Amino acid sequence: MYTAAAITISDKGYAGLREDKSGPLLAKLLREQGFQVAHTAIVPDERAQIAALLRELCDVRRVDLVITTGGTGAAPRDVTPEATLAVVERVVPGIPEAMRQASLAITPRAMLSRAAAGIRKRTIIVNLPGSPKAAVECLAVLLPVLGHAMETLRGDAFECASPPSS
Repeated sequence: MYTAAAITISDKGYAGLREDKSGPLLAKLLREQGFQVAHTAIVPDERAQIAALLRELCDVRRVDLVITTGGTGAAPRDVTPEATLAVVERVVPGIPEAMRQASLAITPRAMLSRAAAGIRKRTIIVNLPGSPKAAVECLAVLLPVLGHAMETLRGDAFECASPPSS
C-alpha cells in the first residue's frame, strides 16, 4: 500500500472563508484507489510555508505521493509551482504536460495552468488545479501511471516496458 498526502493551497480556505472541496474529494479518490491518505492540510498561498510542508512530507513523513490542489494559475498569489520546483530534486515534466493536454480537450483555459511535478527522495509531488472538477479530471490522467511510478522509485519495477531477459 502506498501513502499519500492531499494538500490544499488556498488563502481563503486557510482563513475559513471558503469551504475546501478539492482536498477532501482528492483524498477520497486516492483512498478508493488503495492509497493510505496519511496527511491532509490547507495552507495559504505562501511559498515558504508550502515548501516547508512539502519537505516535511517527503523527508520526515516519507509519503509516497503528495498531491496539491490550488495555486497553479496566473494570479499574483499563485505560487504552488514555484514552491514545488524549489523542493524537488528531479522534475517530471510529462505529468503536467499530459494533464494540460487532456484538459485542453475540455477548456482552452487549460493552457494557463502552471502546474509542476517532480520527485524529492522517493516521493512524487504533483500540482493539480484548485477547482474540484479540474482536479478530479487531472487526477484521472495521473492515476494509470502512479503504480508504475511508485514501483520504479522504490526500485521494484523496470523503467522500460518489459524486464530484461535473464
